[in-house]
Amino acid sequence: MPKTILLIGTLDTKGAEYAYVRDLIAARGHQVLTLNAGVAGEPTFAPDISAAEVAAAGGGDLAELRRQADRGAALEVMMAGASKLAARLHAEGKFDGVLGLGGSGGTAIATAAMRELPVGLPKVMVSTVASGDVQPYVGVKDICMMYSVVDIAGLNRLSRRILANAAGMVCGAVEEAETRGGEEARTEDKPLVTATMFGVTTPCVTMVREKLEAAGYEVLVFHATGSGGQAMESLISAGFISGVADITTTEWCDELVGGVLSAGPHRLEAAAKAGLPQVVSCGALDMVNFWAVETVPPQFKDRTLYKHNANVTLMRTTPQECAELGRIIASKLNAATGPTVLFIPLKGVSAIDKEGQPFYLPEADAALFESLRRNIRPPVELVELDMHINDPEFAAAMAERLVGLLARA
Repeated sequence: MPKTILLIGTLDTKGAEYAYVRDLIAARGHQVLTLNAGVAGEPTFAPDISAAEVAAAGGGDLAELRRQADRGAALEVMMAGASKLAARLHAEGKFDGVLGLGGSGGTAIATAAMRELPVGLPKVMVSTVASGDVQPYVGVKDICMMYSVVDIAGLNRLSRRILANAAGMVCGAVEEAETRGGEEARTEDKPLVTATMFGVTTPCVTMVREKLEAAGYEVLVFHATGSGGQAMESLISAGFISGVADITTTEWCDELVGGVLSAGPHRLEAAAKAGLPQVVSCGALDMVNFWAVETVPPQFKDRTLYKHNANVTLMRTTPQECAELGRIIASKLNAATGPTVLFIPLKGVSAIDKEGQPFYLPEADAALFESLRRNIRPPVELVELDMHINDPEFAAAMAERLVGLLARA
């Protein structure tokens, strides 16, 4: 069955490139819906949605934007308009996937619209900036960023190959989505539960996931890398989630100390506000994350550092930092409006926080646990187990408790 691909871009400056991918998509039997976000001039071909419509949706006027010639202001208006129109068109069932091509401006416009679309909808962005830091463009959505290698400025033997690959990617994705329909229909009635994981808490989270799946739940595991925590909180706020196993709360270390994997100051709030059943633990609260060792800020050079790999360096949290982490996490959990149980693993919070391992620091763990005890308030329940976080018995206790909470919810 033919699908429809939405093309979002500046058809005044990238019209030839968009016409090329449009024709490739049509040759595979799919339909194309084009949205022009260019304000500099007239489009190379007539779009389905004009730049004037996009500007109006963004609260502006195309003629005025052209008269003012303020590129930054025009970009903001077209980003807002493209985002609003893409969300509306998708709600109306008008397209099945989206493709964008552009430099920094075109990438900003197309990805702003993509971020308004649901996870799972195919989203491909061919961009001149895709080899750098793409977090501002991707956010917490499943946007596939593809580096253009050469500038998107005319068609040549290299750009044709790259653009053809991108067209094939988005077409393949929408075709695959149709074949998955039956499988998704069979599993969509399972309640969704989220869990958070780091490499150093993998054994615990894996067992919790397996036990929840055996109990009839579908588990979404999020890597606690800042964007992972933000993505989980976003899905919880959107109402998709039935329960939470927040085992790895390490993102608060980076937020407090200044690491590179912070999820921001609102981490641990969504489930509390939504009143969801949740079990929470102290996973990886022994570490702050930085990139390669040479990037560690000078003030931390004398701290206990651990080379996780060539690109990631971990720093052990101090007793003082752990005490403050306990206070913060307790304050977040105390705001919960649903059943909440905090599990403390008295023998260590990560794979490298146990006797003989580089982050074994009993006084830091003791400061964390004492702060949690002192600051947690009823009805939040505190469960202390004389186990390591990766002990099978610890994982089993968390999973069984969450299953019980979900059954009563």
